[in-house]
Amino acid sequence: MSKHAPAFVVTAAVLLLARGAHSLAPQISRRASFGTAAAAASAPLALLLPTPAPAAEDSSPKFVQSYGDFTDSPTGYSYKDVTVGKGDSPKRGDRAVFDWSGYTIGYFGRPFQAKGGPQGGAFDKDQDYLRTVVGSGAMVTAVEDALTGMAPGGVRQVVVPYGELSYPPGDKGHEKVGPAPSNFSGMRALDFVLENPRVDRTLLFNLKLIRVDKSDGKGGFTRGMK
Repeated sequence: MSKHAPAFVVTAAVLLLARGAHSLAPQISRRASFGTAAAAASAPLALLLPTPAPAAEDSSPKFVQSYGDFTDSPTGYSYKDVTVGKGDSPKRGDRAVFDWSGYTIGYFGRPFQAKGGPQGGAFDKDQDYLRTVVGSGAMVTAVEDALTGMAPGGVRQVVVPYGELSYPPGDKGHEKVGPAPSNFSGMRALDFVLENPRVDRTLLFNLKLIRVDKSDGKGGFTRGMK
């Protein structure tokens, strides 16, 4: 196995972003293959960690994995719409209100932000929705760009390679460019990967667009419908 190839296979992961839903942390197995994870019928939302596409035998190993059922964006990240929303997408100057979770998908699939799980670790039951003004640069480039292609109620998985589309270096605590993990253990899991050039620093973001607050042209916003 190449030193650049991830030494893991994800068995299954179900992430629940809606309030009050229970989620399962990713289960990692070095021997088992990826299996389909089913969410309970009462759960309003279920997401799976994507399965890496098999590499051709005659090609050199890729440091950043690709995923066959994901769409490549023109700017370099890939995405998959799990649920297509309804309504207007956020435009520059609008405020996007969204929920999220994040995984170091290139390095053992470890969560650095996951909502609805047990207390402690990278889980935070009290996490509130995030808000960002489109075009402000307050979120990593790939996340902001992905939100502009969504509508309220939509759920999108976004695979982000390390570099310009991801978190910028030198931003301690991710205070300038988010989304930032809500607790110490999540921050540590994220920073360990971002600061380690010997591992695959590809990240997975699960995004759910809650609503779009339209700019009123006066520095304020008109609250949108969920």
